[in-house]
Amino acid sequence: MHNKNENTYGLAGRIASSFVNSRLTPILIITFILLGVFSTLKIPREEEPQINVPMFDIMVPFYGASPKEIEKHLMEVGERKLWEIPGVEYIYSTAQPNFAMFTVQFKVGTSPEEAANLIYTKTFDNKDFMPRGAGEPLIKFRSIDDVPILALTFWGEGKDDYYLRRVAARVQTEINAVQNVSETKIIGGHKRQFIVHFEPELLAIHRLTPQSLAGIIKMSNARLPSGHYNKGELKFLAETDAFIRSADDLKNIIVGVYNGHPVKLSDVAKVNDGSDEEELSVNMFHGAASSVKDSGPKPAVTLSVAKRRGANATEVSRAVLSKINKMKGRDIPDGVNVTVTRNYGETAKAKSDELIYHMLLATLSVTLLIFLTLGIREAAVVLVAIPVTLALTMIIYYLYGYTLNRITLFALIFSIGILVDDAIVVVENINRHCLINYKNSFFRNILNAVNEVGNPTILATWTVIASILPMAFVSGMMGPYMRPIPIGASVAMLFSLFVAFAFTPYLYFVIVKRWPKKHCENVNESRIDRLYRKIMKKLIYNTAAGKKFIIFTAVLLIAVIAMLSFRLVIFKTLPFDNKNEFQVVINMPESSSLKRTQEALKKMAEYLISVPEVRDLQTYAGTSAPYNFNGLVRHYFLRSESYQGDIQVNLSDKSKRKRQSHEIAASVRGPLKEIADSYKARLQIAEVPPGPPVMATLMIEVYDPNPENQRQLAEEIKNLLKKTKGIVDVDSYIPDPQPIIRFLVDRQKATLNGIAASDIVQTAAISLSGYNIDSAHVEDENEPVDIRLRLSPEKRSNFSTLKEIKFFSPNGTAIPMASLVRQEIGIENQPVYHKNLQRVIYVTADIAGGSESPVYAVMDLKKEIESLSKTRGLEIKQYFIHQPYSSSETAIKWDGEWHITYEVFRDLGLAFIMVLILIYILLVAWFEDFLTPFIIMAAIPMALIGIIPAHWGMGAFFTATSMIGFIASAGIVVRNSIILVDFINMKVREGMELKEAVIEAGVVRFRPMLLTALAVIVGAGVILFDPIFQGLAISLISGQIAATLLSRMAVPVLYYLAFKGKEHKLRLTAVEKGE
Repeated sequence: MHNKNENTYGLAGRIASSFVNSRLTPILIITFILLGVFSTLKIPREEEPQINVPMFDIMVPFYGASPKEIEKHLMEVGERKLWEIPGVEYIYSTAQPNFAMFTVQFKVGTSPEEAANLIYTKTFDNKDFMPRGAGEPLIKFRSIDDVPILALTFWGEGKDDYYLRRVAARVQTEINAVQNVSETKIIGGHKRQFIVHFEPELLAIHRLTPQSLAGIIKMSNARLPSGHYNKGELKFLAETDAFIRSADDLKNIIVGVYNGHPVKLSDVAKVNDGSDEEELSVNMFHGAASSVKDSGPKPAVTLSVAKRRGANATEVSRAVLSKINKMKGRDIPDGVNVTVTRNYGETAKAKSDELIYHMLLATLSVTLLIFLTLGIREAAVVLVAIPVTLALTMIIYYLYGYTLNRITLFALIFSIGILVDDAIVVVENINRHCLINYKNSFFRNILNAVNEVGNPTILATWTVIASILPMAFVSGMMGPYMRPIPIGASVAMLFSLFVAFAFTPYLYFVIVKRWPKKHCENVNESRIDRLYRKIMKKLIYNTAAGKKFIIFTAVLLIAVIAMLSFRLVIFKTLPFDNKNEFQVVINMPESSSLKRTQEALKKMAEYLISVPEVRDLQTYAGTSAPYNFNGLVRHYFLRSESYQGDIQVNLSDKSKRKRQSHEIAASVRGPLKEIADSYKARLQIAEVPPGPPVMATLMIEVYDPNPENQRQLAEEIKNLLKKTKGIVDVDSYIPDPQPIIRFLVDRQKATLNGIAASDIVQTAAISLSGYNIDSAHVEDENEPVDIRLRLSPEKRSNFSTLKEIKFFSPNGTAIPMASLVRQEIGIENQPVYHKNLQRVIYVTADIAGGSESPVYAVMDLKKEIESLSKTRGLEIKQYFIHQPYSSSETAIKWDGEWHITYEVFRDLGLAFIMVLILIYILLVAWFEDFLTPFIIMAAIPMALIGIIPAHWGMGAFFTATSMIGFIASAGIVVRNSIILVDFINMKVREGMELKEAVIEAGVVRFRPMLLTALAVIVGAGVILFDPIFQGLAISLISGQIAATLLSRMAVPVLYYLAFKGKEHKLRLTAVEKGE
């Protein structure tokens, strides 16, 4: 039996036989490790995994149209056509005065190129459905690669934002040439512009109008090639040039003739060569954690840098910063400071380095465990086996285009404790064979040992893979975040199985040949084993005691699960991460001027710089801060109104502060809210989410067929949220009333005077808003220099100026504009929102204090909405998963983080069911029995007895990663149970009574069970205090402790109770299988 011919070996024995004596084996080991190191260095590093969620913004101007007109004639038609595109998951539409926007989001995993082709084809194929007056659609593709990885803020003592913008423009030109840099954008500052402030009185005197002025300037700015002519043997190119290159060129343009004298532009307008008049500002502040003493504010300009898809964020950011350093003193003058206010390349590297360190620490920790329990030779084998397995996995990552991010690296850390078990089983069995079969050659004992445990090890490995692989099918935005975990861990386990059969026997063979074992000491039973034997005899020999133990375990399990209903353990998709930044988003009343917004931002900034952990911050008024993935989904980059403001808060590095970023953000919310309330502003604290972003933590979609009733219901829900404890940052998509002055054209009077109504409308727009006539041709500028025509700021602020603007009838009569229009003061039309073709109003909020989980907020508010429904005497239907089926319903849909939480735990629940089915199928196939698999799997829920109380004791959320830990524990627990049951069957086959066999199994097989559990615990221990993956570590550690201790007693007791009356049949079956 022990001297088998190699031809009779199974797969494991044949693999071992091929590699143990092969000279190629050490070369393969070294090659795999070197290739793994190469792959690790070459794989791009990112902080977040790559996510394919194609999203498109389609913007259509429709000047003069009201939101209701846009909704009926443009938005509803566009939505219907876009909804025809296969793969579209959501269409968010907005109708605002003069403008419509469609945001089309495809399902996760859709090819961006295919989605773009479908969007462009559908949009331009259906332009004939657009109403007359609608402009050309502008399509913008949005993806995670648009998120800037780097933000550079320029500021300096005594430097204004006009000067800083020109410096940033020079730097931008150089940065664009850096390898793998994608989009760059300058935020803030004022461009150079030739501004023509016309004087209405002078225009009237010289019988000119703003329109005619614009036309003359436009026609005076031209250059064209004029062919060529030949002179002798030479050919001369001809060109006619009338380009405007300077403010003097502009001033000297002849715009008319009056009383026989030429009229220059400078005679009727003031021409300024300076900064534009855009209403925006960016300021730099330095906080308490900064080394800069002057806290500010200082005018600033930010340059944001994005990378190409798949590029290494760390390398791109390093290359850009290296270029910046070389430009200092040349393109970046002395006195201009460049502060790095975002560097996702650095944070990605820091995170990957930290996780690689944890991976090495886990490897060394597991190796130390093996050294303490099995010996130095076995530890040496494991110390080589783990890196080879990880190296092979890294090669697969590299070949399949994965990036090194916190998810892919975490998958490897997560699997270290599991994948080492194959090597442990093989090494331990080789050792046992060498001791009990000392007459065989060492080589033959190795092959026999590997062959003996080969099939059970293969079964156990596939059981663990079956327990984690279904998690790869989690849907929605969370899918790409979770998928690398089951895929990476499964690939690593398959490689670990190969390494255990091929390289582990070789390594053990070489090591023992070099440092042979001389003898083996028989280890007596420990005190714990003797105690265990005593307890088990009472449970087995006293059937009633055994049944009571099983009932007690079941009651304990029920009691532990009941902790969830009392909210002692809180469910949340993912916990809060500890980032070095957060954002404050401010929405002032819509009627607020830029100056008012700046005042509010300054007040908030002055408070924030007093917070000890704040390094620096930038305030953005009338423009948006550089956005992150969260801002991409929420479209923060479109924030450009004077009443909108952002504060980008940068903290000192997390290694230099005690408080986590969420704690800091929560602590500043109260004081900031007081400041915001004094300005009647709405405030949001936007933290960088650890997982997929959402429009809001808590979002309520309000539906009603009557727009007025819909708006009223939204306001009531908004007020309800404000009164609810633990709910903060309440807002809605209903803007505050904004006053508007309409100039109503007297068409009859205008027509009778020979003046077109369109001329009056365009003149008013030129006068107040301004009009970019053309671009001046200034070659040494890095940004275009526009020629803009409008009234001066003083005249724009006084509508009496309209009396001075004159039109001229065909007979030459001057007619003041004021006599052709009348003023009407009203309220701007409210925007209209649609989601998936249904009219909707959004109410948003965040959760702070209490559970900090939207799941419980939704559960509590559900009752409040029911009460509101009774108070209004109208049924308000509540939907939690999908939108209302009909637009005629009065209903609300709960969305935001709640929806992601539901999807994640639903899919993980389905995955767990699939895990149970797969494990059961594998066990039935192996044991050829329908009852035994149920006994083995009974140990799975025992893990919860440790997991739930551990989460409560640690004060941790039960997150998606916690659920992953529980599901993974199922495979490990089943593996241990297989060890017990297999040993019981072996002893019964050898003739031992069933009572003694179940007791003996717990004593003898406890060592490999304990080693498996300890390896998992040690491997998970290195991430126990990671803010994101703590839940998984808690589940693995506590689940293994509880399941290992309980299953050691419960599984043998259950097995005995199930088969005690069938012992003879069991022995016959065991003998038959043994043969």
